[in-house]
Amino acid sequence: GSEMPLLSVPKEVAVGTAMLGIAFATGVLAVFGTPKSSKNFIGKNSPLWQYILDHSLREHPILKKLRLLTADHPWGRMMVSCDQAQLMANLVKLIKAKKVLEIGVFTGYNALNMALALPDNGRVIACDINEDYAKIGKPLWKEAGVEHKIDLRIRPAIQTLDELLSSGEAETFDFAFIDADKESYNEYYEKCLRLIKKGGIIAIDNVLFGGQVLKPKRDNLAVQSIHRLNEKLVRDSRVSISMLPMGDGVTLAFKL
Repeated sequence: GSEMPLLSVPKEVAVGTAMLGIAFATGVLAVFGTPKSSKNFIGKNSPLWQYILDHSLREHPILKKLRLLTADHPWGRMMVSCDQAQLMANLVKLIKAKKVLEIGVFTGYNALNMALALPDNGRVIACDINEDYAKIGKPLWKEAGVEHKIDLRIRPAIQTLDELLSSGEAETFDFAFIDADKESYNEYYEKCLRLIKKGGIIAIDNVLFGGQVLKPKRDNLAVQSIHRLNEKLVRDSRVSISMLPMGDGVTLAFKL
């Protein structure tokens, strides 16, 4: 992450705005075309983007601490953007969520972010297959006093989702965040849709994939999978949606 000085912001802010090694600006520029002047477009090195961060980002000090730790990791750029995480936390508060699903934990920045937004009896069921990354965040979950709210399950997420469904937890979750292997996105979405209550929200990350969704290459299964889900979601009558050019693109699906 640190090798990518994203935009004209300090490292401590900028590191959270990269995903999969692709800057926010790359995806948006690819979608909307190259502007005549970067000065009047929210893109790389844009003072306007700096202004947005300066005038909207409110980050819990322990969240910031974990983000900086993650930035030093070789795969640090996989972390969700800080501004996007803040939106997720605000949505969790808005719908008064108590039960949250997270598919893809990495170092646990967003698990911590959502746990901080939940009431004391709230829970995040956090699914990942690699505990090594999560060990980076675990001490900070404890430091923030929210460790008891995060139920980390280290096994394939599909297995965890199936277990939740078979144990009668369908339509008991308020919010889900999907940010794991892209090839399984459709399966994650379908299972989350069954687990989420009516009025609940599923947030799906990396839906623009740095603009590659415009011309998905046949041999890129990740982009093909995301593009197919994007095509499906726009016609899916079970949800209402908003696709936001935030981070690497995030779609919010509201269960009807």
